[in-house]
Amino acid sequence: MPPGAAAYGGHEHLEEENDSKENELKEKVSLLKQLTIDIGDEVKEHNRLLKDADDTFDSVGNVMSATIGKVKELAKSGYKYYFLYLFIFVLFVVIVLWWNI
Repeated sequence: MPPGAAAYGGHEHLEEENDSKENELKEKVSLLKQLTIDIGDEVKEHNRLLKDADDTFDSVGNVMSATIGKVKELAKSGYKYYFLYLFIFVLFVVIVLWWNI
């Protein structure tokens, strides 16, 4: 056996081990890449849901502001009994909702 043959066999073993570790590393990098893409998709979906919720709250806020303005207008008018009827109606609705929960 020539003196370089043993050294060559040792290098071959190291190359096989390096190839094996390289393939493992490639698999792990691929998994990390897919995980990163999935996280990015999830973040985009959550941002869309938050934007939709924000738009809905803005819409509800505008409706509430308009309604409160109309109630104030009604209270300032000479029809004080209408305000009392409205208050009794709201109280009735709250009681009915409370009772059903």
